[in-house]
Amino acid sequence: MNALIKSAKIIDPKSDFHNQTVDILIEEGLITQISNDIKNNKNFKEISFENLHVSQGWFDSSVSFGEPGFEERETIDNGLKTAGKSGFTAVALNPSTNPIIDSNSSISFVKSKASNHATGLYPIGALTAGSKGEDLAELFDMKNAGAVAFGDYKSPITNPNLVKIALQYVEGFDGLVCSFPFEPKIAGKGVMNENITSTRLGLKGIPSLSEELHITRDLFILEYTQGKLHIPTISTAKSVELIRDAKSKGLNVSCSVAIHNLVLNDDALTTFDTNFKVLPPLRTEEDRQALIEGLKDGTIDMITSDHNPLDVEHKKVEFDNAAYGTIGLESAFGALNKLFTTKQTIEFLTKGKNRFGIESHSVQVGNKAELTLFNPDGKQTFEKSDILSTSKNAIFLNQELKGTVYGVFANNKMELKS
Repeated sequence: MNALIKSAKIIDPKSDFHNQTVDILIEEGLITQISNDIKNNKNFKEISFENLHVSQGWFDSSVSFGEPGFEERETIDNGLKTAGKSGFTAVALNPSTNPIIDSNSSISFVKSKASNHATGLYPIGALTAGSKGEDLAELFDMKNAGAVAFGDYKSPITNPNLVKIALQYVEGFDGLVCSFPFEPKIAGKGVMNENITSTRLGLKGIPSLSEELHITRDLFILEYTQGKLHIPTISTAKSVELIRDAKSKGLNVSCSVAIHNLVLNDDALTTFDTNFKVLPPLRTEEDRQALIEGLKDGTIDMITSDHNPLDVEHKKVEFDNAAYGTIGLESAFGALNKLFTTKQTIEFLTKGKNRFGIESHSVQVGNKAELTLFNPDGKQTFEKSDILSTSKNAIFLNQELKGTVYGVFANNKMELKS
């Protein structure tokens, strides 16, 4: 596809044109010219927006759609269109499906459904068969089919020997093991962070210990086995400390944090709005600040929207009975951009690809055009009409966000907001 992007300010420290406002000529998906006032001699499609900024394509390391099995929540087609219009050129897909993505054929299926989109889909295969935590899934076969990592979404591996065997096994083909940090016997029947707020609201709490104990166990196993470990969506100050110490020892560990855990604390639950019921739960203000510092100093490797569409039947119920999860692709940029500088926001949104073996493309002549288009300025309230997902369980609904995403150019295709 051919296009001419007009008057765009490039935000990419790896580009020779960083912080410059230029035109970008794209021919057959490649950047062929970057300079001032490029003439449109070949009558290419021109792309022009107010206060247009361009960066490398953004990446989300934890996205759920539903298909196969839960298409009423979100299809792969609409999910990838939503991701593209939200600025993401690559998403790692969780195996939160029915049947679970735990085989060569299921990896091939989701990749085939995603083949004609601007946003690239990179499947995370289940670590255990059916995500039941009993036997390892077909890890090597899934790797050959295109899986970028292995983990059971929101399902902790309670058997430590399985984690040990998995780390040892995948080392032979440079695989990445994801271990969700949650000890269910400590968490019990908790539904929010255990704190004075949970006591005041009369809701059962999930102690920080349930996360930190699991992380401590996995880091000990990693030190014993070596291998590559990724810990998704940490939420406590102690978790940041544990991973910081592990990295100082040279352990090959990475972690992510959900955007809502960076922006919100457990005071948000005082209205009993089930959109705020997420796992890990929103923690204390002290935890939130520690997560921000961990992201800034590099202890936390990447952010995620932890996008998890759920139909109304799972959310329009009593708080205790509601399912965990929120959508977040559409609000990711605006929420981060309000909390951090634009430079920091783009840095965080473009990190993490290498950990999952996904190639990055800087904004340079000769490179593949993998671009996110946005305006970092302006504040607006995130409303239901802004939701592009099929499901509407949005944690940032009716909250003020900063900036606008116009869309993406990637994989020789465009996905722009209308």
